[in-house]
Amino acid sequence: MSATSLRNSSSNSVTGSAGACSTGSPWIRIGSTAIRPGYRRCVRYLSHVFAADIGLEPLGLDPRQFIGIPIALVGAVFLSIGAQLQHRGVAKVEAASDADAAQGGLNFGQLRMLLGRPSWVTGTLMLGAAIVLQLTSLAFAPLIVVQPLGAFALVVTAIVNSRVTKQKLNPLTILAICLCVAGVGAFVLVAAFQAREVPITERELVQVLVILCCVLVLAAVMFVVFRKRMRALVYVIGAGILYGFVATLAKVVIARVEQREFDLLTGVCIVALLAAVALGAYFVQNAYASGPPDLVIAGLTVIDPLVAVTIGIAILNEAAQVELWAAVVWMVTGAIAVAGVFLLARHHPQMSS
Repeated sequence: MSATSLRNSSSNSVTGSAGACSTGSPWIRIGSTAIRPGYRRCVRYLSHVFAADIGLEPLGLDPRQFIGIPIALVGAVFLSIGAQLQHRGVAKVEAASDADAAQGGLNFGQLRMLLGRPSWVTGTLMLGAAIVLQLTSLAFAPLIVVQPLGAFALVVTAIVNSRVTKQKLNPLTILAICLCVAGVGAFVLVAAFQAREVPITERELVQVLVILCCVLVLAAVMFVVFRKRMRALVYVIGAGILYGFVATLAKVVIARVEQREFDLLTGVCIVALLAAVALGAYFVQNAYASGPPDLVIAGLTVIDPLVAVTIGIAILNEAAQVELWAAVVWMVTGAIAVAGVFLLARHHPQMSS
């Protein structure tokens, strides 16, 4: 038998009927150099078969889009440290002024005093960096995947705040944090398989803007009417809803800038985005005045992505072909994460004290 026929017969014996698992090597050797290329192809082939058997589609993100995930995680760290510094600045301003910010919200004089607090200014700069990193991650990956990754900031904030205040986290607080992180983490895992990047139409964008205008008006009216009875959790929920729209509009503006679409609708998006950022930031500062920073971050990293993902699913069609099991998992994990926020608001040591 010739060397050529020996090579062919050896290759065929390994390939078999499922050619996807061929070693890709001209002939069989025990050496690892000939085996590894085929091994990788076998793994890829079996992963696709396994995904099909359990009802999963292959991962919806390409390698370039996965770059957005570590960028978003770094932004989450900046978010947690910035929140801690801002909380410290708000606490010092409230202690130095006569007005109680927890009753009626921060007044104009207290807001001006914040600009003179180095801790608050530094925290604001770090939050600005976190926003830039999040916008950068949105330029790579779908909104439905990037947005929930901010839950990592909750863990960092809880650890930092516990060390700063020298208050040990009680078991219920730890359980609440685990519920938030686990709920959002499971949400991300499913979203990674189901999310698809789709172009946003002008009709969809107008729908988002109309809903946001209604939310802004409703939030402003509720603050004016009920501000003396509003507490940290209410402020956090309001800010989380507004920031969910901010993330959505930021994604739209990035896409339009990349496509060089500088029209009136893009300008309206930018104005609406800035309005939502301003009111959401004011709500966050009031939440710092009446609650711990990890409660604020918990609310933002749960409510914010749930709103953004709901918009992505219901309006932007980022999960247009989602399977029933994924929708059920999203509802269950979302409910778990929200339950964690309410549990944290009720049993956090600083809230009970």
